[in-house]
Amino acid sequence: MTRVRVTAPRSAVRPAADTREAAQESEVGQVFVRSLIRSQLRLGIVVAAGFLLILVAFPVLLGLVPGLAAVRVAGIPFDWLLLGAGIYPVIGISAWLYIRSAARNESRYRDLAEDK
Repeated sequence: MTRVRVTAPRSAVRPAADTREAAQESEVGQVFVRSLIRSQLRLGIVVAAGFLLILVAFPVLLGLVPGLAAVRVAGIPFDWLLLGAGIYPVIGISAWLYIRSAARNESRYRDLAEDK
């Protein structure tokens, strides 16, 4: 049995280490880094809050519409179907939006750090 090292692919869009270090050492670079951290934190909070809002909305919907829990789809109660299978697309969409937006934030930071 051989051991295989699994690593992330190297990308041409990543800045060199000296660019990152230079951006972090200067006062302007520190402002850029703090801005990136704040924007990533804000993004995480917004995505988590949106996800939790949708997650809480499912049981609230079932509580507000009492007849909905009695409905059966293919022999499965609708509330189980909604909470069991309906949440997975929400998880996937939330993750996709977060990753896309986080990558865009980091790309903007790299552009600013390289231009400086």
